[in-house]
Amino acid sequence: MQRRTFLQQSGMGLLASTLPSWVLCQYKSLQFGIQVYSVKEDMEKDPVGTFKNLASYGYQQIESFEGSKGIFWGMQPKELKKLMNDLGMELIASHCNYTDNLAQKADAAASIGMKYLICPWIGPQKSLSDYQKIAQQFQEAGKICKKAGIRFAYHNHAYSFEKIEGQFPQDILMKETDPALVDFELDMYWSETAGADTAAWLKKYAGRFRLCHIKDRSKDASGPNASCNLGTGAINYQQLLQIAQSNGMQYFLVEQEKFENTTPLKSAAANAKYMQQIKL
Repeated sequence: MQRRTFLQQSGMGLLASTLPSWVLCQYKSLQFGIQVYSVKEDMEKDPVGTFKNLASYGYQQIESFEGSKGIFWGMQPKELKKLMNDLGMELIASHCNYTDNLAQKADAAASIGMKYLICPWIGPQKSLSDYQKIAQQFQEAGKICKKAGIRFAYHNHAYSFEKIEGQFPQDILMKETDPALVDFELDMYWSETAGADTAAWLKKYAGRFRLCHIKDRSKDASGPNASCNLGTGAINYQQLLQIAQSNGMQYFLVEQEKFENTTPLKSAAANAKYMQQIKL
């Protein structure tokens, strides 16, 4: 070892040994994952190879979705779990159609230690009463998932942060669901796109937003679908993620849906580098 390197490393070790643990905790790197919808074409062609690529970039957690090959990408649940273990990753959650065979999906997910099944989309509703009905559906889905030993959550888009009849649908969905049964995945891109104060929502419902989607919004965005590589857009994630973690956020998942002059895998690699420099 070079003398200078030895001295630097020894010095850092000595410094770390003298610092109180609460100081060291302030500088922990963030554990993060990815929603594989970001690389959906690659997943459809070669799920195993794509998982290996994502692991090599530094992703530690995976959120799946219900593609043509299902939540487990054509594998048996235990087969996929072994692959995750071999790659040093964990399958945390999956988006799925919660109105179709949820009990079966929940049992399969729970059998390999997954934490969540998540409704990814309900679409804009015509009235608040429609959202109230959906909140009750979420309650029932939450009961099914709880019985299986996992959790149920809802992932937002912009429409739930846009007022209808003078109220935010997101408020209805959160107030009329039991925290013991239903959690929420906050897609910060969509809350920001709707003009919401994302930080205020995190504080208002501390402990309810347990997962989040992290994708940046182009600075010159001209429409709703304007995601871009993390760190190149307009959303201050260093600040938002600190607020999120201090208000109960547990899972931080990268997602991207639009790619210009690049490929989904190259963007996934760049986004992982961005996440690795986040300190909370």
